[in-house]
Amino acid sequence: MHSQENQAGVFSQSEYTSAMALSTAANYIMNWAEPFTHTYRTYIRLRENGRLALKFWHSNAVDSTWDMGLESRGSEPGGKWSIEAAYIADGGLEPDGTVIPGTQVPVTFSDEAEKQVAPGESFWSDEAVLDLPEGHYLAFTWTLRTAAPGKSFPYNVEGMLVTAYDTPGNHAGQESNAAFSESDKLLVLPSYIGYKKKVHKKLVFLGDSITQGVRTAKDGYSYWAARIAEGLGTGYGLWNLGSGWGRAYDAATDGAWLNKAKQGDEVLIVLGVNDLDIGKRSAAELLADLSHIVSLIKEANPEAGIILGTVPPFNFEGEREEAWRRVNAQILTAPPAGVNRVFNIAAVLSMPAPLDHRVRAEYMSNTDDPHPNGTAGRAVADAFLEWYRETVG
Repeated sequence: MHSQENQAGVFSQSEYTSAMALSTAANYIMNWAEPFTHTYRTYIRLRENGRLALKFWHSNAVDSTWDMGLESRGSEPGGKWSIEAAYIADGGLEPDGTVIPGTQVPVTFSDEAEKQVAPGESFWSDEAVLDLPEGHYLAFTWTLRTAAPGKSFPYNVEGMLVTAYDTPGNHAGQESNAAFSESDKLLVLPSYIGYKKKVHKKLVFLGDSITQGVRTAKDGYSYWAARIAEGLGTGYGLWNLGSGWGRAYDAATDGAWLNKAKQGDEVLIVLGVNDLDIGKRSAAELLADLSHIVSLIKEANPEAGIILGTVPPFNFEGEREEAWRRVNAQILTAPPAGVNRVFNIAAVLSMPAPLDHRVRAEYMSNTDDPHPNGTAGRAVADAFLEWYRETVG
């Protein structure tokens, strides 16, 4: 993360880099009729194990719009809530809801176990050190308490890419899985889990559910962002900001989501499917939003490298297909000012022309869902890594 303080309060923690390939971008917001206290436990494969100095950063704001924005919209601030307790622990070899006895380490905030969170606030935890054996999961557990009825903390509502559990009440310090139930469409994690690590370059991937990895196997890390992280090795940092149903016009508002992307030394942008689909944007509107995103990142960090991806195929027809073709033709021949390189992800996923607006059947999650599956994740990652190594400066 870069040294200057910016609009959302992210400040220099340059000795830390993202510890995982999992996206925790928020596209929904908790909205209950009465105040509540609830505990969330999530199991994560980190990019490295061993003795880890971990630090957490959180943004109390929605990143991208869900559906048509009736429940949550991009940059909407979260409400007032509090962290009653938070722990990291050795989650063992299987994500079964338990933690290895005696391994829980408290996560504190300015040396306090509790943290009151204001609407739209962003904040860091203190450093917490954990010895995590090779092959073991990190278990992150925290208990959150809402202050009032209505909207409170943002989270990700897409299909679960990792195993998580939750239970009413304060059970953050509990080692067993008693009372916990497996979570569904409920990923409640800090915005950023970092570990102390010097890297050659910090990459940020800004995208929608295709970048997030939606529909790939739970705990499989088979989506292309995770496979790219593995292929690059731990000398490179990778922060996955893929957000289900996210669109370019969310990022172009220069809010919480784009603020995260500005922290990268290099930013890969793969947006546009939802703009053309549910957003009903024209080719010109989408291109203008992409151009604005690039200019905002460059304004914040002129040295940032920008990789713009073509818009992946999504089986569009009619006017949407026409707009998709126009946008990708423009990206390939005359990308927006400030773009350093273009990665043609569409060419990897598409059927041969003239059906190149359609996803290859073997890459679809199922016969009715064009979201890329794990096989597609490997194909995209292999193509990206070969291209990246050939073109990197």
